[in-house]
Amino acid sequence: MATPLAHPTPRPSINLRHDLDLSVEELNALLELAHQVKQSRQRFASSLRGRYVTLLFEKPSLRTRLTFELAIKQLGGDCVTQTGMIGDREPLKDVARNVARWTDAIVARTFSQETIEELARWSGIPVINALSDLYHPCQALADIFTLKEHFEKLRGLKLAYVGDGNNVAHSLLLNCARLGMHCSVATPPGYEPNAGIVARAREFAAISGAQIEIINDPVQAVRAAHAVYTDVWTSMGQEAEAAGRNRIFAPYQVNTELLQAARKDMLFMHCLPAKRGLEVTDEIIESPQSVVFDQAENRLHVQKSLLLLMLQ
Repeated sequence: MATPLAHPTPRPSINLRHDLDLSVEELNALLELAHQVKQSRQRFASSLRGRYVTLLFEKPSLRTRLTFELAIKQLGGDCVTQTGMIGDREPLKDVARNVARWTDAIVARTFSQETIEELARWSGIPVINALSDLYHPCQALADIFTLKEHFEKLRGLKLAYVGDGNNVAHSLLLNCARLGMHCSVATPPGYEPNAGIVARAREFAAISGAQIEIINDPVQAVRAAHAVYTDVWTSMGQEAEAAGRNRIFAPYQVNTELLQAARKDMLFMHCLPAKRGLEVTDEIIESPQSVVFDQAENRLHVQKSLLLLMLQ
């Protein structure tokens, strides 16, 4: 992909409300651009000069907030950050239209997917979903990019996800299915991914040749997997369920015994923060097979690429 123009023209029609807002062609182009961005920071250092982005964060954040702030600034732009519930003091549609008068894009980390949808509906500028209850597309982009770095090609790889069928699982399912990657998700009964999202993933898999498996057996899920992924068992907003979830999910811990069923060259993945001793043992997260900090670093590079795609 060519180097973006020094003074890019906004493309307000592009949003990332969820993973499917990027076509397969745009997804592949983004991965290629992320490689270029990672290899040459200075090449893109003024690409967003004069551009300003609003970050709206309802939830606490380390990786997402810092990598977006750094991405914007390292591309030559700047940002403002607002924390707290969006639309708490005034209607959300008013927040969206105010912000759109001041800045060129919105990055929002929210409790509800509906908040993302309403921001996109009313603002008229690009909106990036930095996490909602249904999707975590920026994380999935970093994960896919990390896998491509390690294995070079994506088609035919098997990703096993073990744990809660949450927003991360949803985004991984959709992206794996479209890129021809097999995805096996193992959860306790009753904690499977959203049925509608699974159905969409299976539609894409029928086209790409990917295999989508939703099961309750973690050993079967990780069998012959190139990568084994897990996430916290209790997401933000579910704290009251933590004790019960810890008991229910205990058989789904990623540990040495479970990973014996995976490939010897398997990678361990986690979006962080991790609850060591719960969903994963400290031994695994600190092992040579762990790429959790590669994933964290790559959040910066793929988010730079996403901003370039949206604002060039």
